[in-house]
Amino acid sequence: MDITAKGLEHTYNPRTPFEKRAIYNMDLHIKSGSYTAIIGHTGSGKSTLLQHLNGLLKPTAGSISIGDRMIKAKEKAKHLKSVRKKVGIVFQFPEHQLFEETVEKDIMFGPMNFGVSEEAARERAREVIRMVGLPSEVLDRSPFDLSGGQMRRVAIAGVLAMDPEVIVLDEPTAGLDPKGRHDIMELFYQLHREKGLTTILVTHSMEDAARYAEELIVLHQGTIQLKGTPQEVFSSSVKITEAGLRLPETVQFKYALESKLGIRIEETPLTIQETVQALRSLYVKEGDN
Repeated sequence: MDITAKGLEHTYNPRTPFEKRAIYNMDLHIKSGSYTAIIGHTGSGKSTLLQHLNGLLKPTAGSISIGDRMIKAKEKAKHLKSVRKKVGIVFQFPEHQLFEETVEKDIMFGPMNFGVSEEAARERAREVIRMVGLPSEVLDRSPFDLSGGQMRRVAIAGVLAMDPEVIVLDEPTAGLDPKGRHDIMELFYQLHREKGLTTILVTHSMEDAARYAEELIVLHQGTIQLKGTPQEVFSSSVKITEAGLRLPETVQFKYALESKLGIRIEETPLTIQETVQALRSLYVKEGDN
């Protein structure tokens, strides 16, 4: 499902003393089946943009198209329920949204709220609990008897049970330890590949953005500062700094090495493996000389 914004703008509390323009002049296109990361400093407009992706907020200017549904400023939005079914949002600390007495009932709640039969919702719960790497036995347990990591997976399963075409991840690794962060990001990447989900990652982690995304959108002071592939974006070190962000550690290492040795490394390595390969290539060239 494609998502396209044209001249998108949102102002909170318009025509009041508390008026605040949060995003403006946003033109973007997110292709169906792609993996896009939205990055930006606190206050850059990430959360406001995120809430337009499934109609939680309406534009105060411009428009946003989600699949074949267009939401325009100053026009009554129609069919938002179908939009919200197709776009699932995993908010920060999604486990805080768990409320049912059993894991199964919690996962079934969303699909049944959209008209899925109880039997079909129960079958979806059995399916998605396996997708998130939990045994089916947890379905009968209270979600509040699980570990923090298991609770987060249950909350993610609840979003997947809606069978979304787009999944939006709002700082999905917040509060997790390094292993937990790695496991959750790998889980989402596996789901992205296996189910062909259009995946949108909103994150402060430059490493996650560099490792998983095919395209980056950099927000600064409410509008788009930069967009392109991770290599293109992280090669623009000046603009990244202007946006109040830091480069991934691998890119910082590259620039430090170039400065120290007075050399030029052509590629911009985004992972440890790519960094090792760049150093190996450099070593081979030096050996040839």
